Amino acid sequence: MSEFTRKLSQKEYTRRQFMKLTGKGLAGVALSSSLLQLMGATMAQAEAGQVSVYAQPDYLLVVNRAKCTGCQRCEANCTLANDGNIRPYMARVRVNNSLNFGNAGLTDDFESAGGVFGDWTFEPDTCKQCKDPWCANACPMGAISAEEGTGTRVVDQDTCIGCGACVQACPWHMPRLVPETRKSTKCINCGACVAGCPTSALRMIAWEDVAQVM
Repeated sequence: MSEFTRKLSQKEYTRRQFMKLTGKGLAGVALSSSLLQLMGATMAQAEAGQVSVYAQPDYLLVVNRAKCTGCQRCEANCTLANDGNIRPYMARVRVNNSLNFGNAGLTDDFESAGGVFGDWTFEPDTCKQCKDPWCANACPMGAISAEEGTGTRVVDQDTCIGCGACVQACPWHMPRLVPETRKSTKCINCGACVAGCPTSALRMIAWEDVAQVM
């Protein structure tokens, strides 16, 4: 087994191990202090359901609502890095979706929901890199595929015809159509959002680092 294959196998094993342990949320899960420290979260935050984790192909994405101020700098950094300008609508990570009413659209409980009109908690949302991706399955041209080495699903700009099928198919409408090119775009795990977060509400943790503390 080559070193590259070994690392990929270890990464996938750790990812599956973590998903089996936690699912999406951390509430009610017995976590080590080392893992919590790596996530930049406290046990109280995890038990309160304020910390969400997303098992991406190349890393663990941690979203800590207790730290998010709703400043939307992640959206600005995302579009500046990927598009060369700032326009939150095109961001691959989004706070604006839940800025005012949080998850009230899902629960119909405005008093306990997040957002400006709720308890002032915010959750940046981004591509889940689904195992069975709705976006890729819906693309009539096969323009969305897993990037070799990382597993991140990316859009082939030369193949994309801008039909918008991926946008409609995604339950979270994460892909976007670029107005100028009429091509689809989505999160490529570049990390610009994490680098620009002033409170470290977003963290990307390599699976190799997770494996060391599990």
